Amino acid sequence: MLECVVNVSEGADRRLLDALATKAGPSLLDLHADPDHNRSVFTLAGPSVEAAVQALATFATECIDLRSHGGVHPRLGALDVVPFVPLAGDGAPARPDDDLSEALSARRRFAQWAAAELGLPCFLYGPERSLPEVRRHAFVDLVPDTGPPHPHPSAGACAVGARPALVAYNLWLDTKDISRARAVAAAVRRPEVRTLGLAVSEGTQVSCNLLDPWTTGPAQVYDAVAGHAADVGMRISRAELVGLAPRAVVEDVPPERLAVLDLSFDRTVEARLAASGG
Repeated sequence: MLECVVNVSEGADRRLLDALATKAGPSLLDLHADPDHNRSVFTLAGPSVEAAVQALATFATECIDLRSHGGVHPRLGALDVVPFVPLAGDGAPARPDDDLSEALSARRRFAQWAAAELGLPCFLYGPERSLPEVRRHAFVDLVPDTGPPHPHPSAGACAVGARPALVAYNLWLDTKDISRARAVAAAVRRPEVRTLGLAVSEGTQVSCNLLDPWTTGPAQVYDAVAGHAADVGMRISRAELVGLAPRAVVEDVPPERLAVLDLSFDRTVEARLAASGG
């Protein structure tokens, strides 16, 4: 079984997001929308996930026009990122050393389908290259793996991945000084923690992807950001889990810290999959 965490370059138009959610159907476990990023994360899983991803992708490509898009998050396309993640029998998402063969097969099928049916150039990422590498090199010295050699006129391109689970996690700082937020983001950045310092409507944000959240999870990153922020007279004003987390990651957090870290057991992949009957 597979999970697919589709990142779409629209986070403000509620009617469009509701329509996209409808296209995803019963495979949709969670929808997280961010108007500052102008980006939404659709978490899908279950036996029909590949068909649901295709339906969502078709509608997103038709309805989102990057030529009029604005947002603080980097993006390559309207249908920006489509990563496939293997799930164990109990719904637990893959860890860094787990077998990715099922996800790699789904990645190939989707990239070939999107190229043929949507005319969308697709760049593969996973074992052979990272998503940041695709963002840096796409259409510069990296050609699409499938689809036309140039961006789609309105939808750009898509990064299609096969990877273990990660946790997307945002931490707001009580400053509007973007240079200070970027300095904090750089200070906590490491191979298993990707970070960006972003300007958002509430001030600034350290936006994180935790690539091995079982060893470096939300609590550790929160504490690291809080420590570096305190060194320069700032503090974290709030935390946000983007989408869902593996249950084991939440279990590692002391119960008294869950609320402050914006974590809960009903926002895990396993809990939502069980609730959906998948």
